[in-house]
Amino acid sequence: MATNTSSKYDDIISKSVLIQSGSPARYQLTPEKGNIGTLTRMTLGEKHVNKINKTILLVGETGAGKSALINALVNYAMGVKWEDDVWFQIVEDEERSQSESQTSDVIVYQIFGFEDETLPYSLTIINTPGYGDTTETEQDVRVSHRLLDWFRSEDGVHEINAVGLVLKATENRLSDRLRYIFDSVVSLFGKDMEKNIVALITHSDGRKPKNVLKALEAANIKFARNEKNQPVYFLFDNCQDDDRTEDTEDLKHADEVTTKGMSQFTDFLGKAAPQKLITTVEVLNSRITLTACIQNLQERITFTERKQREIQQTQKLLKKYEQVMKNNEEFTVEVEEVYKDKETISGGMWGLGFYQGAVCCKVCEENCHYPGCTMAWSPESCEVMKDGRCTSCTRKCPASDHVKKTGSM
Repeated sequence: MATNTSSKYDDIISKSVLIQSGSPARYQLTPEKGNIGTLTRMTLGEKHVNKINKTILLVGETGAGKSALINALVNYAMGVKWEDDVWFQIVEDEERSQSESQTSDVIVYQIFGFEDETLPYSLTIINTPGYGDTTETEQDVRVSHRLLDWFRSEDGVHEINAVGLVLKATENRLSDRLRYIFDSVVSLFGKDMEKNIVALITHSDGRKPKNVLKALEAANIKFARNEKNQPVYFLFDNCQDDDRTEDTEDLKHADEVTTKGMSQFTDFLGKAAPQKLITTVEVLNSRITLTACIQNLQERITFTERKQREIQQTQKLLKKYEQVMKNNEEFTVEVEEVYKDKETISGGMWGLGFYQGAVCCKVCEENCHYPGCTMAWSPESCEVMKDGRCTSCTRKCPASDHVKKTGSM
């Protein structure tokens, strides 16, 4: 192994945390953590205005190897080689992270300052776990909101160079969950994005993944195509941080597989025409509006049903005491009265306005957008407003009749 690692990476190591000494020495990078609305952004290095940036969106099941792939991308961009005998992580180990899991929500990783080490551009990597991880749809809606926050933010991204569908080399068929994950994300984009969607196959031994390719063809997933009309794919192994004092030759072969895959993938990334996200933002806005309208309608139906039960209960009691009333006799009955009340919900501030809360109609006394209203500072800028009026509440009231607050009806 080389002995000049320290001098080559002195500056990076001085800003990192040693996880484990040995071969390789493992370090935890300490990117600057920030937020755009509800979105977490991890930034390593400083952005150069005149440098090109490429954006990658990663999707896949939990356990597919997305975190390891992100770490490998970062090391490749930094110019780390096998003989350096060092490994850097930007995604924290689950057991080490004391904060919210970095793999349980959308996290954006920005890698600046290493241009021309290996790549002529910087990287923005969007990790989108959570799709299909539970039987509930709330998490999927939350992920869509996070992506929308990022795509329409002034400080976010407005084009994507590649969508990487991450799956293991051992897959011989796409499970319903995996298919759901891919469809959920691919459906966000226009048809032109197909040319930018590629398969990133992990835990690979470097051989052609025939079973995976058959599974992708059978599932009819839309992909970029090569000259043989096959889905474009890239191979990676996930053991760059394993102890190299054992199985050294096997681990070196695994590193060669990953390095080759990285070289091919980043070459594709450099040549791929970026796809604008205007259509994606429109699709996400439409989904959010429709979801809010359905949520509001469900609440109205529930309230109406309870009100009907109250009326039926009252009518039943009136019939029961009909003779008593005719005799002008006094009597007392108890009826469960249905009413609307306000309750406090968790929210947050960004600048001078609420970015997370509920948009409520003061006239209809209804929740027009809850949960999920994030980037809107005021009711006028909420997704459910169109041409100055609400698309959600009963009377379709003007935006001026609404409030945004951390309390819902």
